[in-house]
Amino acid sequence: MSSYLSSVIKQFEYYKSLADKTFDQLSFSELNQTFQSEDNSIAIIAKHLAGNMLSRWTNFLEEDGEKSWRHRDSEFINDFESNETLISYWEKGWNCLFHTLNNLSETQLEDTIYIRNQGHTVTEAINRQMIHYAYHVGQMVFIGKSIKGTDWQSLSIPKGNSEIYNSKKFGKSKARRHFTEDL
Repeated sequence: MSSYLSSVIKQFEYYKSLADKTFDQLSFSELNQTFQSEDNSIAIIAKHLAGNMLSRWTNFLEEDGEKSWRHRDSEFINDFESNETLISYWEKGWNCLFHTLNNLSETQLEDTIYIRNQGHTVTEAINRQMIHYAYHVGQMVFIGKSIKGTDWQSLSIPKGNSEIYNSKKFGKSKARRHFTEDL
């Protein structure tokens, strides 16, 4: 279990980096773009994720993860006035998450926490949130790629470059490392 916390922190950093790299490729107008009236824009998804993070990770071990001050439905109302306000709120959510994870110990991984009165071990809660965030970050990347079309800068192995990528990977000696260390 000693590698679990460091591994999940790296995973969260990876998913955050995918969203950050998506933000970097889009204008504020594009971050707010939807394709149909009921769709969520990248900005709305980011707002939802940050709101979730602030609720789930604030006083993580002491309070229910669904805080009384969280108004989830308002997370789906677009009220960002600028790219700066969007990114500021996004960063606030991630800072809360990373602060909590960096202050957890291995001995706390089997402690019980609650989300809407449903008990989870700390490990289960971390896994639940990581998968939730990965799901939404994937949506953000897909929307960004759809908006940019052929101008999209790939965030993974570009089409047609698998052999080059694999050659680089297999050109290194075998070693234990997290996949994100080579990105």
